[in-house]
Amino acid sequence: MGGGAPVSVQSMTNTDTRDVQATLAQIRALASAGADLVRVSVYDGECARAVRALVDGSPVPLVADIHFDHRLAIQAVENGIAKVRINPGNIGGEARVRELADCLKMHHVPVRIGVNTGSLEKWVLEQHGRTPRGMVESALGHARLLEDCGFDDIVISVKASSVRETVEANRLLRKACAYPLHIGVTEAGEPGAGNIKSAIGIGSLLLDGIGDTIRVSLTGDPVPEVEAGLSILRAVGLRRDAVDIVSCPTCGRTCIDVAGIVARVRAETAHLRTPLKIAVMGCVVNGPGEALDADIGIAGGKSGGALFRHGQLLRTVRGDLAQALLEEIRRMSENG
Repeated sequence: MGGGAPVSVQSMTNTDTRDVQATLAQIRALASAGADLVRVSVYDGECARAVRALVDGSPVPLVADIHFDHRLAIQAVENGIAKVRINPGNIGGEARVRELADCLKMHHVPVRIGVNTGSLEKWVLEQHGRTPRGMVESALGHARLLEDCGFDDIVISVKASSVRETVEANRLLRKACAYPLHIGVTEAGEPGAGNIKSAIGIGSLLLDGIGDTIRVSLTGDPVPEVEAGLSILRAVGLRRDAVDIVSCPTCGRTCIDVAGIVARVRAETAHLRTPLKIAVMGCVVNGPGEALDADIGIAGGKSGGALFRHGQLLRTVRGDLAQALLEEIRRMSENG
């Protein structure tokens, strides 16, 4: 994470961590959706003991989410957890931070310092208020606690439910330190509105070159978080592992069922893991030109359509335009 590594996507289970089978089932579902790592809550001794079985059964690295009790973090590390997420300010003072840091060093386990607007210390609130600057100062203060213990294998996150505050805080943090940053809009809400907030916040930062790992925080089933995260990475060009379908919004000149063709092409190309750009345009007025950089596309006309590659006409098509487009995509995929 960091150092030029690809931006990773993570999510978090919402099962009872003590229920190993239910938690493993969710971890595996998240991994199948494309998660690179998964966080689990470790809130008591039974959760910490369950970490061993979760680690053994997980297809991806796991992160232990710890608050207040440094002993749970130590136990999770000893049971094989790949990473710990803590707030050093709430685990009980310098001696306990040092004890945890010694354990992390011994097992070569990194830590994420997570700061939200709702978890700022009294001194931060008095000096900076509940602001982006306050989050940054809190995070850097926590990092110094670990640095003073000789530990610097650190990832930092500063998050707010406000998109603007999240973006501002991360821009400030990037200027202030070189640690890898985990980014996301916290408590973004339900799917839909939460996706929009996350796409704006995370996408803005990624386009600035800020962010080494991301989480889209959505209420409910966590699997859509992973799907949304991957979509954001693909939209900003940081993941090229799926087809990219571009299509026009349609207008009065539209002569074909653009939405229907797009739906069919998306369904039948979902398995492809090649960076193929596909265009579906509703008319021939601007279609080929607007999709000039598409690898393959179709533009509809009154009596059929035009199949083109990189803006150059391949042939005219009559009948099932979607089928013609899909057949050409298959030929391209087979030929590499």
